[in-house]
Amino acid sequence: MSLLWRCHKLTEDTVKYLPLSKPKIGISGKTGSWRIFAPEINYDKCVKCYICVVVCPEASIFIENDRPKIDYNYCKGCGVCARECPVNAINMRRER
Repeated sequence: MSLLWRCHKLTEDTVKYLPLSKPKIGISGKTGSWRIFAPEINYDKCVKCYICVVVCPEASIFIENDRPKIDYNYCKGCGVCARECPVNAINMRRER
């Protein structure tokens, strides 16, 4: 499955080459314990369009074994991925 996003055909191969932000090196880029909400991916709904990978401002969503995965060490819980998911496969759950 692939979708068009800003004139790019999103597949696992093309997502690797899009200009993404990267987490900072070292502890300064890690989220810590202040995050209130965290995204959770429902893989039964996910169509592997990889839009979440592209829109994540912290680059904390990556592709592993053809599925999007979340690195909670860097995820800030902003909810951009959940808001942009075209099939509502990402929900924000309260952590505290």
